[in-house]
Amino acid sequence: MDSPLIRIDDKQVPLYRIVWVADVPHFCGEADCMHEGDYEVRLDVDDSLWTGATERDAVVEALTKWCSDPRGEEGDWL
Repeated sequence: MDSPLIRIDDKQVPLYRIVWVADVPHFCGEADCMHEGDYEVRLDVDDSLWTGATERDAVVEALTKWCSDPRGEEGDWL
């Protein structure tokens, strides 16, 4: 992995701050909701970023790569 940072919207976010990534778009039904149809990227300390499907997929891919075995070995570590 080249960098432990991922660009979400206009921010460079350290991957270790990401707690979870939404699998479905946001829908709350509020008339004044500004994030309808966006995907939530939940950060630590009760903070969230909102993004589109393409950026969400890039975040998931970066997290998967960051969390994988750097040697590429599959093992019984559980």
